[in-house]
Amino acid sequence: MFKYSSEGNKIMKIAILGIGNIGKTLVRELTKVGHEIKVANSRGPETIDAQILASGARATTAEDAVKGVDVIILSIPFQRLSTVRPILGGVPEETVVIDTANYYPARDGAIDAIEVGQVESLWVIEQLGRPIAKAWNAIGARSFAIYGKAPGSPDRIAIPVSADRPVDKEVAMRLVDETGFDPFYAGSIAESWRQQPGSPVYCTDLKKEEMAAALPTAEKARLPIRRDLVAGVAQERFGAAKSNPDTDFLIPLNRLVFM
Repeated sequence: MFKYSSEGNKIMKIAILGIGNIGKTLVRELTKVGHEIKVANSRGPETIDAQILASGARATTAEDAVKGVDVIILSIPFQRLSTVRPILGGVPEETVVIDTANYYPARDGAIDAIEVGQVESLWVIEQLGRPIAKAWNAIGARSFAIYGKAPGSPDRIAIPVSADRPVDKEVAMRLVDETGFDPFYAGSIAESWRQQPGSPVYCTDLKKEEMAAALPTAEKARLPIRRDLVAGVAQERFGAAKSNPDTDFLIPLNRLVFM
């Protein structure tokens, strides 16, 4: 028997693998609406900060986290996604898997298939051996942490979602909405390059109507050039220690270069 929230929505069992800047906010916001959250990292449950668990999430191993859940959210570095496949081996096909990661070759190491044009999320599907949805990759960690708004707010920021299976699309868009942002269906996984780094909708904090206008203007060949340009400027200004540059600096820069 499923549990339901006071609004009549089904309470889901969700595993979040990775509790970096995006993962922490996912835990905070999804526990607020009553979902049952298990969290795991690569170092073991005993290393997870108690503050992350204060909202009611439970720390466990990655192997245990993915058991008996409706949704698995991967919030881990892109270069480590290929290590997740064994953990997902016994996960039922109907379980929704959502990836939040982005490919940056200067950080992740060059991946030949992507360098010659393979869509990042199609590469991820090959590594995991199962379908995914793509969400929360196109918003900066600081914007995600502080700019969530109630549905219907006029200044609510949109987050693009790509998926192939109807269930993946439905669940990912619902969860994006529940984290405080307008979900915007960006199309199939094959078209998910439109929300990759360098795209007009990548970390530019657009509202839904703005995203609808910007998404079709993305030019696939130019994305890596623009991605690396902004990454280089951020590196020069903030250095390697600052992985989450100030929103007041980064959003205008992204809009200038990506749009």
